[in-house]
Amino acid sequence: MNLLGNLIWLICGGLLSALGYAVAGVVFCVSIIGIPFGWQCFKIAAFVLWPFGKTIVDSRSSSGCLSLLFNIVWICTGGLYTALIHILFAFLLFITIVGIPFARKHLELAGLALAPFGKDIVYK
Repeated sequence: MNLLGNLIWLICGGLLSALGYAVAGVVFCVSIIGIPFGWQCFKIAAFVLWPFGKTIVDSRSSSGCLSLLFNIVWICTGGLYTALIHILFAFLLFITIVGIPFARKHLELAGLALAPFGKDIVYK
């Protein structure tokens, strides 16, 4: 079932979304200061590319206040906008019965896009 959901996800925009996150990651990695943010973009791109069968959990080795500081910078540099876009897509998909599993993944992505530092992606 996960394979079917992932294939439909890829065809219906998942590939383009993952490509967008990957391009943002490359742009962030141009400067040394942006490398942690670029790494988070690559992490999100990997999740967006194949989301079914994976889940987001809090990291065991959280960096504490550094994670908090990076999440605040992330929110100010586009994280809030990206999370709101995922919430909008989730709302639109919840209207249809067929789109509910995809809407749930968009809500997971909204949480990850809002504050990616201190989170890990694991297989279910």
